[in-house]
Amino acid sequence: MFKPKGPFCQSCGMPFSKDEKGGGTEADGTKSALYCSHCYAAGQFTQPDMTAEQMVQFVQSKLKEMHIPRFLAKRFTKDIPALMRWASH
Repeated sequence: MFKPKGPFCQSCGMPFSKDEKGGGTEADGTKSALYCSHCYAAGQFTQPDMTAEQMVQFVQSKLKEMHIPRFLAKRFTKDIPALMRWASH
């Protein structure tokens, strides 16, 4: 299983170190310990109806935009369905 160094988003897998805002926010404005700013803001998911499979596709498309090779993008995203947000469904 691929694991980034340090804490990472439990929705998309992005390392918090790569999040320009350093993580999402809870309803009271504090930093979320679980989710990045792209997935979670003000205590809510930014795309609440997204499925785990849609998240995999979305992250793969973002990695492609960053010129990450397809085989690496697949490796980096294969564990997204096991992250906390999706595993509870």
